[in-house]
Amino acid sequence: MKRSILSFLFIAATLGLIVFIAFSNSDLTNAWEVLFTLKTQWLLCAFLGWFGYMLFDMLGLHYFLRKQKYPISIGFATYVTLLGFYYANITPGSSGGQPMQVYYLSKRKIPVPIATSALSIKFLSLQIMVVVMSTVLWIANSVYINAQLTPGAKWFVYIGYGINFLSIPLILLIALHRPLVQAIILFFVRVGAKLRIIKRPEERIVRLDAGMDMYHMSILRLMKYPKRIIGQMVFAALSLLSLMSIPLSVYRAFDLSGTHWYELLSLSFLLFISASYTPLPGASGAQEGGFLIFFAGAFTQGTIGLALLVWRFFSYYLFLLVGAVISIVGSFRGHRADKEEPSRAKSDTAQDSAEQ
Repeated sequence: MKRSILSFLFIAATLGLIVFIAFSNSDLTNAWEVLFTLKTQWLLCAFLGWFGYMLFDMLGLHYFLRKQKYPISIGFATYVTLLGFYYANITPGSSGGQPMQVYYLSKRKIPVPIATSALSIKFLSLQIMVVVMSTVLWIANSVYINAQLTPGAKWFVYIGYGINFLSIPLILLIALHRPLVQAIILFFVRVGAKLRIIKRPEERIVRLDAGMDMYHMSILRLMKYPKRIIGQMVFAALSLLSLMSIPLSVYRAFDLSGTHWYELLSLSFLLFISASYTPLPGASGAQEGGFLIFFAGAFTQGTIGLALLVWRFFSYYLFLLVGAVISIVGSFRGHRADKEEPSRAKSDTAQDSAEQ
């Protein structure tokens, strides 16, 4: 609970700083007027970028589970996806998103190993496409990027690129090398048993082994169907392109010109890999600071602070708003279902007695 409060306070503080930067720039004294004169059609495109990011991520999850003979509805897949984004954005290092998705999928009778393998493959596909697309754009626009970024900013790109690149073989090793995963699990179970956190460790190990068998069978089954892997890559690529298109839409909303769309797209990808490893909720701080540095030459006439506010709303805060709403609605429905269950059980019992 205390950690959640700290996360929300940090998010609120970051938002306050963004608002201060947006409206305290001496180069843009009429910030409020500019904000309300942004081109509506490009703001709609920014919203579509947010929606496309969520949509293609959801379709990747839905596609995997359907092929694994665990079909879920589009509506529930959307619900789980939005909850995943919400919890990922309010927890340090995006650590809370996938566990919550696994939890809600398990409530629909999808085994935890299958849900875990779905999210693992989806995450792996995303990492591969991040690295591939960033590499292509970096090489294709190297002259512009070298002129745009300072030596210090380039070091953040190098570090982020290295972390994202090395994460791919690490994920593959964990997914495919069962003895390694089993050894890690056994280690943590034994530590938990010594600390008296885990009771009946032998029983827990047997259950985890059974789950690991199902998880690896799911991964290995997928490897036999390269078209399904390609499908996941396509969904990941479309999801990333949607997210990275938001700065371009914001740029056009300010009616600016002079920077090509592919140059803005390159900066978006490099900012993503530079800030994605930051262990803070929503990579806050790194994302905002990176935007001010990476896009300083594109957003002219003092618009960079206001552009930061609009961009961050569509790429981050909109997920928080939508996620909070569906989380509250989902909790309310869950509590109502829990209250109705005992009365339904009593009714069924009374009916059985009457029939007897």
